[in-house]
Amino acid sequence: ALKSPSDVIDLLTDQHEQIKSLFTETLVLAGDERARSFRDLRRLLAVHETAEEEIVHPRAKQKLPGGEKVVDARLEEEHEAKKLLAELESLDVDSKEFTGKLTKLRDAVIAHAEHEESEEFAKLGTELSQQELERMGDVAAAADAAALGAELGRHLRRLAPPGVYS
Repeated sequence: ALKSPSDVIDLLTDQHEQIKSLFTETLVLAGDERARSFRDLRRLLAVHETAEEEIVHPRAKQKLPGGEKVVDARLEEEHEAKKLLAELESLDVDSKEFTGKLTKLRDAVIAHAEHEESEEFAKLGTELSQQELERMGDVAAAADAAALGAELGRHLRRLAPPGVYS
């Protein structure tokens, strides 16, 4: 399939690169900056996985030969990553344990992304029409925007004077 800015594969592959950058950034920062970077990383991981689980994986199961097996392997990887992420949430961001677990999570997420790109995305790129890939990309982008809008709404409510949003 030809590349398009709204192609779901391009969108998710671009997010993989953003996720890798956020891991690098989070690992080199400290204190409040590290906590902020980790929040950004968690947010992007959540938005990204939701798009895959709701939009990409169902089509892969339907359209790819052996799609069920491919998706089940990705879901198992995602499950393991979510467990590590939950462990990280309770740790001090400046602790050695946090750094060790974050490094382990980074390695797992990068391996997961490589599996997705070679075993799922590349095959979907040949099985689906460009039009369908773009429709899926539009849905994923809208879901991303909705998630960001909800996040912004939570921040605005927290910052607003008492009574404004009640």
